[in-house]
Amino acid sequence: MPNELTIGEMAQRSGVSISTLHFYEKKGLITSRRTKGNQRRYPRGLLRHVAIIKIAQRAGISLAEIRATMSSLPEDRAPTAEEWGRMSANWADRLNDRIKGLSQLRDQMQGCIGCGCLSLKDCPLRNPGDVLAERGAGATLLE
Repeated sequence: MPNELTIGEMAQRSGVSISTLHFYEKKGLITSRRTKGNQRRYPRGLLRHVAIIKIAQRAGISLAEIRATMSSLPEDRAPTAEEWGRMSANWADRLNDRIKGLSQLRDQMQGCIGCGCLSLKDCPLRNPGDVLAERGAGATLLE
């Protein structure tokens, strides 16, 4: 069909590897149809979907959240500006929280660089407010 792409064409046009497309399918982010010869075919509209997935991943959005947000989109066409606006609004607060948290971490790290102690009792990065003391003595930082 003229409005469909092979997996190779989809990979080339979207800028992701074939294995990434397979992974996205396994995670339920995109779907393909199979030809009589069992070859994958993708609607052209999925090119924009893959671009949105990559943008959301760069913003630190989990694949589960991406799938949930994109589940209402039709796969046979690119999302409209209104649909994109709704999706990006869903992710904006999470991205702003992440930016705020990273900025705070950066600022705290700059204060730590001078002393270099990384004291488990006093370190604002590792044990802010000595909250680990409430857990008692012993190895409490197992991660």
